[in-house]
Amino acid sequence: MKRSAAEILREYGPFPGFDKVHGVSFDGRHVWIALGDALNAIDPDSGKTVRTFAIPAHAGTAFDGRHLFQIAESHIQKVDPQTGEVLATIPAPGGGNDSGLTWAEGSLWVGQYRDRKIHEIDPETGAIRRTIETSRFVTGVTWVDSELWHGTWEGDECALCRIDPKSGNMLEQIDLPEAIGMSGLESDGEGRFFCGGGTTGKVRVVRRPRATK
Repeated sequence: MKRSAAEILREYGPFPGFDKVHGVSFDGRHVWIALGDALNAIDPDSGKTVRTFAIPAHAGTAFDGRHLFQIAESHIQKVDPQTGEVLATIPAPGGGNDSGLTWAEGSLWVGQYRDRKIHEIDPETGAIRRTIETSRFVTGVTWVDSELWHGTWEGDECALCRIDPKSGNMLEQIDLPEAIGMSGLESDGEGRFFCGGGTTGKVRVVRRPRATK
């Protein structure tokens, strides 16, 4: 297994009035941040908040090219990114114990923190299509260039883990500094990972290793 230290490129936050980051996504222009009682969009260049929706945002966030998906307790909300209107809801597979969320290949992928699992689910019904088991706790989840990555946070140890999407075997690990927090994960599709910082209230940008492209 390849292992390296994270190269942190920049940080966003903390965000006034909020003390935790619960999930992260990227729509090609804005970084979306789940803050518990709100979903914020920030400009990744300036770091400024450009949009805020007062909706429950308790865990992972995803973007399918048109809509946002946001975990709210035991459900996943489908959200209009222009208005913040909740258009539909489906049950989350963990029934309130869900963590990360991402979109890939027509499916939502949902992390199960202590169960060490990632479920592929139907975005219309919430039905589980398949389950991948991993050896580490699962926080954020993202796909990039056919690679499946998830965040992990166990005690003071936080890392990004690349796993085999068929076997769940660990292929690569990027270690974050101790006690930095790891609560959400999304790729920009190229050379950056956006990483939620949990109780630090920050989002960190980590360089994606060139060798994994």
